[in-house]
This record gives sequence, structure tokens and C-alpha cells, in this order.
Amino acid sequence: MNLPVFTKDMDAKDLDLLMEQARKASDLLKALSHEVRLVILCLLSEGEKSVSELEEILTMPQAAVSQQLARLRLEGLVQSRRDGRMIYYRLLDDEVSSIIASLYELFCKDVRAKDA
Repeated sequence: MNLPVFTKDMDAKDLDLLMEQARKASDLLKALSHEVRLVILCLLSEGEKSVSELEEILTMPQAAVSQQLARLRLEGLVQSRRDGRMIYYRLLDDEVSSIIASLYELFCKDVRAKDA
């Protein structure tokens, strides 16, 4: 993998852009740093799930699952939709999906395959 070389000749505009991107990455990593949120994201990488499906899989109370989903929604990582009384969640965008797909391959896939 060829990484770009950062030199002391980098102009202030490029450095500002790099710092902004680093802040975005840092915010994402903070949101991912909670194990329950990370498991929820791995589960959602398999496809849209209702809150009750997530509760059942996680064996957690609805309030706890909803609290983590609210944080993920606030961080812009998931999107919800309502169908009657049911609320469904899915990953929001390709950036999140790409990162979660990599984490899923590394940490979740073999465990989830056993459950299937």
C-alpha cells in the first residue's frame, strides 16, 4: 500500500483539510468504541433490523438497545424508519458500511456463521 508522504512543505490549507478529516475519523472511532454499539452496527451490516429483532439477538432490554441506537443516530451512523409501531434501523452510508464490513469480516463473520 502506497501512503502519501507528508512533508514540512505542506501548505496551511492542506493541513487544515487533513485535520478536519482526522476529526471526522476520531469522532467515528469514538462512536465505535462501545462494544454494544459496535455489535449493533455489525448486526445492521447484515441488513435492516427492527428494534425488537436487535433486542432479541442482544438479549437486552428495549430501553438499553434504544439508548445505543439513539447515540448511533446522533452520530450519523444509522438511519431509522417507522412502519406502524415498528422502528427499523440500517447503516446510513457507504463510509460506515465500508468500515463495519471490514470489522465484520475480522470479528463477527465466523461467530454469526455458527448461529446460522
